[in-house]
Amino acid sequence: MNVNTNAMVSMTEANQNFSRVARLVDEQGAAVILKNNRPKYILLDFERAEAETTASDEDVMVVSHRIMQANRAAYEVLAK
Repeated sequence: MNVNTNAMVSMTEANQNFSRVARLVDEQGAAVILKNNRPKYILLDFERAEAETTASDEDVMVVSHRIMQANRAAYEVLAK
């Protein structure tokens, strides 16, 4: 995931001005909340979160192919 440095806010700012952080998410699609100057939390637009967690058919096919290649001998024995 790429992080837009304009969408980074401190934990203190997020606590004190959550509506500003929510507007930032509306504009940027996501915001990173820093704790002790390190990225700690991601606040995502709900629609974007659903898209991020859903694997595409292509991704599933790539993983499936890799598993089949890694276990080819077992599949050949089972096919007999």
